[in-house]
Parts: sequence; C-alpha cells; structure tokens
Amino acid sequence: MSFNEVQQRITGRCRRDFSRWFVRRMSKLCNRFPIISFTFDDFPKSALADGGAILRKYGARGTYYASFGLMNQNSPVGRIFSVEDLEVLVAQGHELGCHTFAHCHAWNTKPRVFEESILENGRAMDRLFPGVALKTLAYPIAGPRPGTKRRAGRHFLCCRGGGQIYNSGWADLNLLSAFFLEQSVHHPAVIEEMIRRNEEQNGWLIFATHDVCETPTRFGVTPGFFEKVTQAAAGSRCRVLRVSEACEEAFGLAGMKRAGEEVLLRPAGPTAPRT
Repeated sequence: MSFNEVQQRITGRCRRDFSRWFVRRMSKLCNRFPIISFTFDDFPKSALADGGAILRKYGARGTYYASFGLMNQNSPVGRIFSVEDLEVLVAQGHELGCHTFAHCHAWNTKPRVFEESILENGRAMDRLFPGVALKTLAYPIAGPRPGTKRRAGRHFLCCRGGGQIYNSGWADLNLLSAFFLEQSVHHPAVIEEMIRRNEEQNGWLIFATHDVCETPTRFGVTPGFFEKVTQAAAGSRCRVLRVSEACEEAFGLAGMKRAGEEVLLRPAGPTAPRT
C-alpha cells in the first residue's frame, strides 16, 4: 500500500468519525414494532419505474431523495427524474425527500452553501407542489461536516447517512444509519442477517440504493435482487414505512413548518442532550 493510499484511508476515517461524533441530536427509539424503510438517492427514473413497482407489488412505498438541479439530466446512475415522474410518485403514495438542489458533496461543500442548496431545493419543490414539504434529507456522496449537520438538522425531522447498520436504542437524528444494498449484491446472506438482527433489536433498518435496472451502475441493483430484498422485508416481522412515517413512529416526532423554516419537533420519548 502506497503512502498516498494510507493517507487517504486515515483522512477518510477521520472524516467519518467527525461526522458521527459531533453535533449529534440524540433520541431514543420508542417504536412499537421493528421497521424497514426503502430509500433511493438521486432519484433516477429506474428507481421509480422498476423499484417503485416492486415495492407496490408487496404493498410498500419508498422514499426518493431528489436534487431538483439534476432533473431531466443524465448522471452516473442513469437518467434522472422528470416532472412527470414526480407526479407519478406522488400519485402512488411514495415520499419525496431532499438531496440538496445541486447534489452538494456533504463534506467538501461549505455548510452555509449546503444549507442554501437545501433551501433552493425546497423552493423548487414548492413551485411544483405548493404546500408539500420535504420532511427528510439524505446527505449526498459522503458523510457531512459537523457544521453541515447543525444546519441541516434545523430543517428536517431526520437526516440520513450510511454506515451499513440499522438504528436501535439511541440514534442521531442528524445522521441516521443506512444500509446500501449495492455493497452486498454478492453477499445476500448479509442482508438477511441484517433484517433478522433488526427484528431482534426492534430497530429501524433503512435500505438505500440508486438505480434499479437490468444493467445497473455500480451504485444500483437489478430488479431481481431488489425484489428478493423486498420479499424478505415483507415476510419479516418488520413493518415497511416511508422515512417520515418511520421517524414519527420511532421517535414520536411530528409537526413541521413550511419548507425552509426550522422543524417543530415534539418528542414522545426521552431525548438526550445535543452534543
């Protein structure tokens, strides 16, 4: 291993630790049943056309994290959603979440610029669907800076990262954990074990991916693989909920102001001091 590779690994580890341990908004899960959510970052068209159809087949709905600045563009995860896709998504009962307007790198972008992109995304949403708020956020590309966590947490019920683990016990509403499916396409037993452990811990397991198509990018999965995961989730004791619904069930959080203003949180369970 070269010196540069060692340096990159150390830098990456330090950034992940900063994202995880600073500016936390800790709250205790109080859900009455184990939960699974399905999320799609960037919202490529295939995520709704194929992924959404599979979810609906099993009576489930997903959460799609959209960057309106990417709308109608080609991207590394395929063609991005159109206005018509948004109309279908809303009609089918799926949820739309925020991914910043410009798909901002969560670590490399200055916190104030990241926040402005959040607000711009909310304004774009309001022009298309007046009165409909983006209640949750997924950080694009990387874990967030502490200052970005602080600013993002002002506007959403919860913000989602990665981590390849479920949420249980106490969780950081500014950086919930998620499990990216494409990282285990060759190890499906890992996903089955994750669902089982989430059941045992009465946790909240958030699955994430990007495109869902027969020839997926390295950021996505095939419909066959996605259906196996959905089928396993539907056959478990977990209830499949959209992210905002899951957040309200798990943490007793409800009530938002208009998009772009700070969230009103009403915790039903115990809440730890912010760090």
